[in-house]
Amino acid sequence: MIRVLVAGLGTMGISHALAYHRNPGFQIVGLMNRSEVELPEELASYPRYNEYYQALNDCNPELVAICTYSDSHAEYAMAAMNKEAHVFVEKPLASNVADAEKVVAKAIDTGRKLVVGYILRHHPSWQRFITEARNLGGPFVFRLNLNQQSSGAAWKTHKSLMQTTSPIVDCGVHYVDVMCQITDAKPVQVRGMGVRLSDEIAVSMVNYGHFQVLFEDSSVGWYEAGWGPMISETAFFVKDVITPKGSVSIVSAQQSDSDDVDSHTKVGALRIHHSETDQEGELTREDQLVELADEPGHQELCELEQSFMLKSIVENIDLSRHMTDAVQSLRICLAADQSIRDGVAVELS
Repeated sequence: MIRVLVAGLGTMGISHALAYHRNPGFQIVGLMNRSEVELPEELASYPRYNEYYQALNDCNPELVAICTYSDSHAEYAMAAMNKEAHVFVEKPLASNVADAEKVVAKAIDTGRKLVVGYILRHHPSWQRFITEARNLGGPFVFRLNLNQQSSGAAWKTHKSLMQTTSPIVDCGVHYVDVMCQITDAKPVQVRGMGVRLSDEIAVSMVNYGHFQVLFEDSSVGWYEAGWGPMISETAFFVKDVITPKGSVSIVSAQQSDSDDVDSHTKVGALRIHHSETDQEGELTREDQLVELADEPGHQELCELEQSFMLKSIVENIDLSRHMTDAVQSLRICLAADQSIRDGVAVELS
């Protein structure tokens, strides 16, 4: 069994800890969180720590799952690999591109496995969405968003996250990763706009933003994200790809509230549209509705992620593309943040 230390016991940390607990390939040797948190009964018996480096030294783990706030991701990951542990790290990989590249370089240098928590990569419905879009061929128009109307405890969590990371980075890396998987083309420019809609967050932070990405193959992408009690519940979940040959859209996921974590990954059904027309210019094919039943929920997806983590260690899977993609999606989202601050487009080298 792989000995695991879980650092950070928020929503994602607890979900990943449960995944390790339920997988016979892992043995949890420690749970770390800076403050006291209430844990599910399944996790109550494991050793608890409130300081990362003490936990790292005492537990001697073979794998560290880093589920803390993003400003500690790079530091904790480097420390874990220096102790010869593999690393699973929640997205984003780091708070800046330079640190993300250092973490990847450390993984390569030490031969440790580094998996970043891009949960959509393990969702069969999202895999189908990407495949259907690629089958149509580019160039592509990507229209993606994830807005969350949050209040109470959820808004408190969002405000804590925004001490270090904006919504367009925290959530955006998932969907930019989807764009990049579909097009395979190099991103060349990012244009961002945003606005601070609350005096409860730092003056330098925006809680609503959107950006456009231009790719080398003429594909263009739009992504939008907002957090807070003022965010609209209308059209908060748009997932749509348009190509010369038609389009692929997620059509039935928006049946829950925007702060429902399971709704963030649920697809439900795809609408596949083809653009072929006859001599009169009329469409020749009806849209195809692909129902995707029995989709995994959030906890099941975390368990799929950790099954992949185990497989990558046991089978020595080459994660080079995975790590490169994680840095690229972060680079795009951070460029969007920079574009918002500077008011100009950012060219990507």
